[in-house]
Amino acid sequence: MQGYIAVTTITIFIILVIIRSIQLKKFGIKVFKFGKMDKKDFIIPPFALLLLYVIISNVFHFPRLGTELFYYEVVSWIGVVLCFGGLLLFVYSLLSFGKSFRVGIDEENPGSLITTGAFSISRNPIFTAFGMVLLGEFLIYPNWIVLVYLILGFWLFNRQVLLEEQSLVKIYGEAYTQYCQHVRRYI
Repeated sequence: MQGYIAVTTITIFIILVIIRSIQLKKFGIKVFKFGKMDKKDFIIPPFALLLLYVIISNVFHFPRLGTELFYYEVVSWIGVVLCFGGLLLFVYSLLSFGKSFRVGIDEENPGSLITTGAFSISRNPIFTAFGMVLLGEFLIYPNWIVLVYLILGFWLFNRQVLLEEQSLVKIYGEAYTQYCQHVRRYI
């Protein structure tokens, strides 16, 4: 059962981003700015698809990649709780973001600085949500490949956050600096 929750969580994440992108496109907002400032970002989608395959292959008994490091039922259920928590935080973040939601850095049309809702508890609630889900996926499927993804994912999230923070200081100046003094980077 936990495996189905793992697949469902990733699927819902993807669907929510697509739906939000379509909604914002109606307002003339181009959501995907991914890879515009850093061309290396384009190596991420193939690796994300591989992670999706690793999770799906475990649930639907396709040929598996990697080996399981350990398995404890209670740890797997903790992973489920993290997946649900990450999904709820992601939805709350999307709602809080409003029309400012972007995938990547948008210095040309950034939208307004959001400091309320999910952004009042974390400057990066979407990355925090992704991190929670990735950790949850690992606890559900403690596979060495998923562990590598977890480590690289946290590193990539932090790298992207640092790039975004530099950009946000340029865009919003003192307002963003003040916000940083009151709200943590993650949670």
